[in-house]
Amino acid sequence: MNYLEDMFGLQGKTAVVAGGAGAIGTVMSDALLRAGANVVVWSRTRESIDAFLSRYQNDPELLQRLHGLQVDTCGERAVADAFEQSAARFDLPQILINGVGGNRGKSSFLDLNLDQFKEILDLNLIAGLVVPTKIFCRRWIEENIHGSIINLTSMASYSPLSGVWAYDAAKSATLNLTMATAKEFAPYGIRINAIAPGFFIGKQNKALLIDENSGDYTDRGKAVLAHTPLKRFGDVSDLAGATIFLASSRASNFITGVSIPVDGGYLVHNI
Repeated sequence: MNYLEDMFGLQGKTAVVAGGAGAIGTVMSDALLRAGANVVVWSRTRESIDAFLSRYQNDPELLQRLHGLQVDTCGERAVADAFEQSAARFDLPQILINGVGGNRGKSSFLDLNLDQFKEILDLNLIAGLVVPTKIFCRRWIEENIHGSIINLTSMASYSPLSGVWAYDAAKSATLNLTMATAKEFAPYGIRINAIAPGFFIGKQNKALLIDENSGDYTDRGKAVLAHTPLKRFGDVSDLAGATIFLASSRASNFITGVSIPVDGGYLVHNI
C-alpha cells in the first residue's frame, strides 16, 4: 500500500476542478479528493456547488479538504481572483482540471445558429481551456511550480460527430492546444495532458441516445454501441483512474501532450 500511495497519492497537493460540479467534473473532483488532494471546485452556479458539497456532509475528513467557488472561467480577472482565493483556502494550486464544456443540440450545417455556435466555442475552448491555462501557467512560472493540467477532449477531437458542428470545432481545437501548450510550457516543468471520454449518457446527450418515450436506444445510440468494442456506454466512474494517473507527478512525470481515450475502444473500432 505504501508503494501505491507514493506513486498515486496526492497528499499535500491542491487541485482546482473547473466545472467540477458537473457529472464528469464530480467524478474527477471526488477521485482527486480521495487520493488525498485538497480540492477546490469551480462552477458558474452556487446551487451546483452546494449540491456537490452536500455529498460529503457526513464525511468531515473529506469535507475539510473541499471548497467551492462560483467562477465564470470565460473572464481572465475572475479566474485570476479565483486562483488567489483557492490558494488562500489551502495552498497554491498544483493541479488544474479544465472541465468546463458542453453542447447545445444537433442540426444540419445549413441550419446553424451562429450565435449558438460562438457560444459553444467560448464555453468549450475559451472558458474550458484558454483562460484558465493562461492564468495558471503564468502563476506557476512565477512561483516555479511544476503543475499538471488535464483538459477534456472528446471522440470529436479525433473524428467529427455528425450535426454538432461547434462542439466538433471546439474539441478538435482542444486536442490541438493540449499538444501546443504542452510544448510551450514543458521548459517550466508544467505538464499538460487530456482525457477523452467516450460516450457517457448524461443530461446533455441523453435525448440523442435514449428515446424519451420508450426508453430504448435511439438509432444514434445503437450506432454508438455498434462502434464500441466493449459494447456499453461509459460510466463516469471509469474516468477516475486516468484522472489520478495524470494528476500524479510521480506516476506520469514524463508524460505531456497526450490525450488518453477512455472510450471502450470506440476509436479502434474496425470492420
